[in-house]
Parts: sequence; structure tokens; C-alpha cells
Amino acid sequence: MSENLKRVTTSIPLFIILYIAFNNFYFFLFLIFILYFFITFEFYKILNKIIKKKLNLFITLFISNIYFIFFSLIIFLNFNNNLIGNKLSLLFCVSICIATDIGGYTFGKFFKGKKLTQISPNKTYSGMIGSFFLSLLIYFIFLKLSLVPKNYFFLTILLSAVSQIGDISMSYLKRKSKVKDTGSILPGHGGILDRIDGILVALPLGILIIYYLN
Repeated sequence: MSENLKRVTTSIPLFIILYIAFNNFYFFLFLIFILYFFITFEFYKILNKIIKKKLNLFITLFISNIYFIFFSLIIFLNFNNNLIGNKLSLLFCVSICIATDIGGYTFGKFFKGKKLTQISPNKTYSGMIGSFFLSLLIYFIFLKLSLVPKNYFFLTILLSAVSQIGDISMSYLKRKSKVKDTGSILPGHGGILDRIDGILVALPLGILIIYYLN
């Protein structure tokens, strides 16, 4: 089976899981716990190859755990309609992050072209354009359905840019640790971190901005 076919095949159950999480609060909490476990494990493996000093590794893992708690708390508060926003803003931010990833991958594979950065040889300018293009397409769909206001245009660009920065940052860590993927649990995708590196950075930022815009 080709890598592209594996990627598509794996994406189907991922979207199903995401749909269930949006509609079942207890499954949502369970998913957050599973993500925490895999993210910590994968991050530990990468850092263990980069830093050999256990004290530095402990401090780095401690900081990463604090950040994931912050990430989970922001989503949890947003999930509750009575506290911050509603599930629609969460859906919008997640959709932009996913569109950024899909747009970058498909445009980069199809058009190829000049490399964007030496940090990640697979990142191209065509992929970057594809990320913004597909993200804005999602924005216009939400706008057409009257699900978001017009001033989310610049938020969409910001979220797509931050999501790409998160992706490149993880690529840098993988390059430093000399590993291709953070894991192998998702055929065609790699590890959990490979799949949500951009989301981890962009999603809480998007939710907080939407909260203050409203």
C-alpha cells in the first residue's frame, strides 16, 4: 500500500473519532487523556535523542506537560457553552488547522517547487500557499453558512501561519534527533505529534482570540 493511500485510509477513522469527540463529552475527555499519553511519550523519545542530561530533560518534559495542561484546559473551557464561546469556535479552529495540514501536503506533493526552509526539506513554497488557500476556502465555507463573522478572515491567516510554524518547529526537533517520524501508530502519518503539532500551537491561540473578539 502506498504512503498516500495509507494516509487517506488512516484519516477516515481519525475524522470519525473527532466527530464522536465533538458530540460526546466523556469520549472527549478520554481522547484528551490518550493524546496526553502519546504526546508525552513521543516528545520524550525525541528529546532523549537530542539532550542527554537528565535534569534538562526533566525540566523540558515538565514544561511540555504544563503546556499540554494549558492546552487541554483551554479546549475544556471552550467545550462548555456556559464558559468560553461554544463548540463552533473549536470546530472552526480545528478545521483551519486540518486544512492547513492537508493543503500543505497536497500542494507540496503535486506542485513541488522551491524548498521553504532547510529545517524541513519536505516543506515548499507551493505547500505554504496550499495551506493558506485551503484554510481560506474553509473560512469562506463557514462564512457562507453564516457560522463565522467576516473579521475571522485575518484570524484564519494567523491560525494557518501559526499552525505551519508549529509543524516546522516539530520538523526541526525531528531533524535534530535524526528521526523521520515521532512514532508509527498512524500509518501514513507517523506519530500523534506528527499529526497535531500545528494544532497544539494554533488551537489554544485561536480559541483565546475568538473569546476576546466576542
